[in-house]
Amino acid sequence: MRITGETLKLYAVTDRSWLKPGERLEEPVEELLKGGVTCVQLREKNMDDQKLLEEAFRLRKLCRRYQVPLIINDRPDIAKKAGADGVHVGLSDMGIEKARELLGDNSIIGGSAHNVKEALEAQRAGADYIGCGAVFGSSTKTDAAALPCGELKAICQAVEIPVVAIGGICRKNVWRLTGSGVDGIAVIRALFAEARKAEAAEELLQAVRSFRQEAACQDAGEARWLRERGNL
Repeated sequence: MRITGETLKLYAVTDRSWLKPGERLEEPVEELLKGGVTCVQLREKNMDDQKLLEEAFRLRKLCRRYQVPLIINDRPDIAKKAGADGVHVGLSDMGIEKARELLGDNSIIGGSAHNVKEALEAQRAGADYIGCGAVFGSSTKTDAAALPCGELKAICQAVEIPVVAIGGICRKNVWRLTGSGVDGIAVIRALFAEARKAEAAEELLQAVRSFRQEAACQDAGEARWLRERGNL
């Protein structure tokens, strides 16, 4: 299974710090799936392997019911054991090439990039998509510097694989990604911290659809302008 920009429109990255007492992770994840989340990443930095594997099994079953890919953060070995759809590896994590070797050609491999050079390297290494950020800062990665809009746009223009923006994205600022060229957004706090998670997902998904549609209209308008002048 490989991935398209359409499947990356609204990419939920899990954060159990927002769970209520006694609540299991799959409960808020299912609410988000009902709201239209198109991809889920299980991100657990401090969980032991057995518990992580058990969590991955539960989320895999849930995501398949909604026909949404499950990606495991950092751990290709856990992704393989759990039968997840793929893995996302950061710049300091297990390499994209090693992940591909372990998981095979049909698994989704995501990579991270903060500039055009890193994005092109990830593409050459075999990544299926790239996560770029932090576009508006980050509450989960305090060392993540904000990625300038110009650099994000340059990355989208430089690569041939889908690009997802991540970092501090919420309903109030998502419109600022209009014209950047991103295929979707990866969100943590603006989904998992919300009381009405399905509604939050619906609103963010509609925002992504809107700025993608606007970008498509702009491209169509430019193409029409060129045709009228005999330059296309």
